Amino acid sequence: MNWKAKLIKFWNFWPPFVGAGISILKTEADDRGYKALDVRLKLRFWNSNYVGTQFGGSLFAMTDPFLMVMLVQRLGPGYVVWDKVSTIRFRRPGRSDCFARFEVAESEIDGIKVRLQTESQFDWVRVVEIRDSQNEVVATVEKTLYVATRAHYEASRQRKSKSIADRV
Repeated sequence: MNWKAKLIKFWNFWPPFVGAGISILKTEADDRGYKALDVRLKLRFWNSNYVGTQFGGSLFAMTDPFLMVMLVQRLGPGYVVWDKVSTIRFRRPGRSDCFARFEVAESEIDGIKVRLQTESQFDWVRVVEIRDSQNEVVATVEKTLYVATRAHYEASRQRKSKSIADRV
């Protein structure tokens, strides 16, 4: 893995994660990047809400960067991935530490590459469950990621730049 892939180990010390109580508990990786990540949100007095349960913003934040980073690594330099949309649905109050698992199977990576051979870009959607220490679902987060071939993405950016320049 390159230096960016190794940087994820330092995310447990990144101030927004520390303050929110978010930490990466376990990683599964190979030479192409991360295949799975387990993340925890500790319930502490400084990151709880008015009624003493998990703050919704922290629950949402614990799902933010991971799928995008995993796809960027596993797809490689010939592809572009951006977080596009995330929505959260709260199911029950988080009265304990909460956990989320992010996993991308090799078959999913292969499927994305095959699809990009005909579509050049598309939105990849994944639902992530956030569970409490009793394994009850506290929230579900639907993540939509934009995925494209780098050639398509760069050509699209050049067309947009040219269009803006033509208007000036």
